[in-house]
Amino acid sequence: MLELTGAAVAAADAGATAGTRTADAPGAPGTVPRVGRDAAVCRLVTPDDWLFVSRVHLECRWGPDGTWTLTWLRGSRPDPSAEVRLTTGGRTLPVAYGGPVPLPGGGTGEEVGDVSARPTVPTPAAAGPPTPS
Repeated sequence: MLELTGAAVAAADAGATAGTRTADAPGAPGTVPRVGRDAAVCRLVTPDDWLFVSRVHLECRWGPDGTWTLTWLRGSRPDPSAEVRLTTGGRTLPVAYGGPVPLPGGGTGEEVGDVSARPTVPTPAAAGPPTPS
């Protein structure tokens, strides 16, 4: 069983769980839960205004060896507008754009990793007004 949990949390509210969304997926052949903005194909859906997240951003695939693999799917642009990181075992590693990463196995109810996605460039609201020249 894979449990996907998503939360929109501002830096000032780190550790807060308001707005948390979850989705479960059984560990079975052919299981491919996805994360992104498109509710028609994603089990865990992000807000529509999160333009740094693709329609279908991440997918977890149950492999024939009984393990999960996380893949950051390539979007419509050649370069990503976000960065994705996987934190597991006390280490944080970048996930390559278009690249797969095997998720470590865990026991029942055990958290095996934390995936974060954030924009690589400031959004217009965060950037502030333009500077006069």
